[in-house]
Amino acid sequence: MSVSGSFGTMNVPEELRYSSDHEWIRIEDGKVRIGITDYAQDALGDVVFVQVPEVGATVGAGDTCGEVESTKSVSEIYAPISGTVVETNSELELSPELINSDPYEAGWIATIEPTDLAAVQELLDAAAYRQITES
Repeated sequence: MSVSGSFGTMNVPEELRYSSDHEWIRIEDGKVRIGITDYAQDALGDVVFVQVPEVGATVGAGDTCGEVESTKSVSEIYAPISGTVVETNSELELSPELINSDPYEAGWIATIEPTDLAAVQELLDAAAYRQITES
């Protein structure tokens, strides 16, 4: 996700990890749920369409795995970790605005079974992510 600009205070949950491309990761039962951050959804504006990755797709860290279209632009979603997509959020097909209203819960994008779960530790913690969004 590529965003720029100066934004107000954003919701950055402490328990998540983050990519510098504005994706978040939550570890759940050895898998990782991913989505785009509050900062990214705010920069995009009103989300009107989300292309989620295909279940069964193999993704590498940094690979494009989907797309978010808003009234302002179209942005790619990058896999923050390598693995296999095991679940996608089908609710986004009918309600893409969930990314705007609830980016960390109802607006999640996919669940990935990681090749190496320890790679999550290489991602940014909340404090480091806040630093890149506030500069």
